Amino acid sequence: MITLVILVWYYFSLPNPLFKDPTATVIESRNGELIGAKIANDGQWRFPQTDSVPQKFKQCIVAFEDQQFFRHPGFNPVAMGEAMLDNFQAGRVVRGGSTITQQVIRLSRKGKERTYFEKLKELILATRLELGASKEEILKLYTSHAPFGGNVVGIDMAAWRYFGVPAYQLSWAESATLAILPNAPSLIYPGKNQEKLINKRNRLLQTLLEKGTIDSLTYKLSIQETPPQKPYFLPQLAPHLVDKAARQFTGKRLQTTIDLKLQKQVNQIVKQHYESLLQNEVHNMAVLVLDTRSRQVLSYVGNSPTDKGHQKDVDIIHASRSTGSTLKPLLYAAMLDKGELLPEQLVDDIPTVIAGYTPQNFDESYSGAVPVNRALARSLNVPAVRLLQTYGLQRFRDEMNVFKIQGLRYSADHYGLSLIVGGAEGSLWDLCKTYAGMVGVLNHFEETSSEYFDNEFVEPTYVLDEQISFGKKKQEKLIYGAGSIWLTFEAMKQVNRPQSDEAWEFYDSSKEIAWKTGTSFGNRDAWAIGASQDYVVGVWVGNADGEGRPELTGLNSAAPVLFDVFNVLPNSKWFPRPYDDLIEVDVCVQSGFIAGNVCPSKKMMIPLQGTKTGPCPYHKLIHLDPSEEYQVNSSCESVENMVHEPWFVLPPLQEYFYKTNNAGYKTLPPYRPDCVQKEENKMDFIFPKANAKVYLPKDFDGEKSEVVLKIAHNNPNTRVFWYVDDQFIGVTKRFHEMPIQPKAGKHLITVLDELGNEIKRQIEVKE
Repeated sequence: MITLVILVWYYFSLPNPLFKDPTATVIESRNGELIGAKIANDGQWRFPQTDSVPQKFKQCIVAFEDQQFFRHPGFNPVAMGEAMLDNFQAGRVVRGGSTITQQVIRLSRKGKERTYFEKLKELILATRLELGASKEEILKLYTSHAPFGGNVVGIDMAAWRYFGVPAYQLSWAESATLAILPNAPSLIYPGKNQEKLINKRNRLLQTLLEKGTIDSLTYKLSIQETPPQKPYFLPQLAPHLVDKAARQFTGKRLQTTIDLKLQKQVNQIVKQHYESLLQNEVHNMAVLVLDTRSRQVLSYVGNSPTDKGHQKDVDIIHASRSTGSTLKPLLYAAMLDKGELLPEQLVDDIPTVIAGYTPQNFDESYSGAVPVNRALARSLNVPAVRLLQTYGLQRFRDEMNVFKIQGLRYSADHYGLSLIVGGAEGSLWDLCKTYAGMVGVLNHFEETSSEYFDNEFVEPTYVLDEQISFGKKKQEKLIYGAGSIWLTFEAMKQVNRPQSDEAWEFYDSSKEIAWKTGTSFGNRDAWAIGASQDYVVGVWVGNADGEGRPELTGLNSAAPVLFDVFNVLPNSKWFPRPYDDLIEVDVCVQSGFIAGNVCPSKKMMIPLQGTKTGPCPYHKLIHLDPSEEYQVNSSCESVENMVHEPWFVLPPLQEYFYKTNNAGYKTLPPYRPDCVQKEENKMDFIFPKANAKVYLPKDFDGEKSEVVLKIAHNNPNTRVFWYVDDQFIGVTKRFHEMPIQPKAGKHLITVLDELGNEIKRQIEVKE
């Protein structure tokens, strides 16, 4: 019975696990290279247990500590007897007889006195360890928990700390140096004990030579190597990713999806641009690179190499910032998909006031009317706001939930129409995820014979062994069809590139990229996000504290970084055309609408729902006299003498701005004087806008400034008569501008032309 009790005690005597010490969080690349690490909670640089003991170090540690390691059962009676005799003769402990197995037990039993009784316990536990673990496993335990000087524990950390390389790259001399440290860790102190350290190392190398482990040439070369002179810093290639991983995988060794070569290249690109942007007092930058097929993070640069005073520790990849214009492609795709817009359809770009909100284009100019794909490529704000109003703010806000943009947390009423021009917030992570999801729709549509996945906008991963699930295949699209996304990317491909890349399309090796810039109000945030079949690259530039800077724009500051990153990525083919989600139709060359009976037309691929849009509203058949100088009608000319010609005609306000940017635009000829004219909309206000509030500032002399009223007229040479509150104030011809200086209050502006056309506008003047 006593024997049974002893056997049971012996079986359960070994703690499990043997070591409970906290370990550092170690982050590795997809190929196992060290990216960075975070120190253990107890302040020790102790890596998680090594996967394998490097062969050179194994030979060195066994030769130095325990030459009978692979033959004894956990203790070596001969070595113990010799040690006891030597210690007795010396009257003090001059030699230890512990095996590596016993040392593992001693390391696990921290703080125990080194008495003969404790050594007996260690001996018993060592034999138990030998029964339950292989020699290789025991070596792993020892090399992972042995002290190597200071707060360095384990061979993996020691190799980096003293030689700046992973353990498997250690030379024979380096391995021998580290093998003697657990026995005397104080020898490694930089600048001291160099001779003693070299002598012990060389004696170990001599032992290896005598055993035939190394040859004479290796020995001669090894003893010439200098010992460590100073500690090395661990790699810090993605410090913000290390911090992120340390919160989720504390004390673990994590193999990430990071491509080490790419990470180093992107780090260098960020450093170069950071140094340039410093001239404009711009201090922060973030870059994220995703593999669109696996949704793995290939490069993660959470901030620029700035200082603590400029918040270098902030991980901007997950910070919510004003989205600028980066959501515009989503609205474009949404309207294409619903058949409420065609790829090159003309949209209004005119002075606009909607419920007191006055959007402005970045350059504060107007085009009158602009093809919507060019409006997207030029990132025009006014057309985007007008389109959002047409599409429906609440409708668009509800659809945004599909993309799971964390910063987009408020209602449609909170954002208003500014949602589409930077009124909302989002992170670089979420925006890249959204663009990668759109790429995924196209890739999967091609790969699955025109099917969709129901989890396309899945969270990206930086953990190598984490499998991404795109959900189930189905015929129905999740949000936007492949056709509308492809057309959106086609428009984004035409965005004017930074100056260094302006001629990209003339080179055979040029990369076709769908990309979008964004600039927030006050030049606080500069964005650039680009997509190819294989990659999404996102860039944010600005100041983490929100300070805006002149010239800080997506095009000037973020786009150059974007294209430098794409230049180090492998080439991708352009997205194949998703024919099953498109249909070819005739569209009007000038308006982009479905071609009417009198439109010059061309063939174009549009989404299937696009056929619901109406025909071109801008072309009409006009009737000219034989000289083709005047319009005529049946009141003044016989039908057989009329010349019938299709004519592209915009409304007056759109025409006013459009013709200044389009030299080929021809205004309608006037009616011949003897013709009876039908009523047409010939005039419109440029200023003031509808229901506008006008402020009268004072000049340097304290006098009130004037307000300049302005209209557009189809025929500028027509005389126009101006009235304020039914009081005549003047007449204009050709240039229809009228300065006034009204009193504070509400006023009615009336404009009447000599043909009897009239327009009115109410304004409120404030001082």
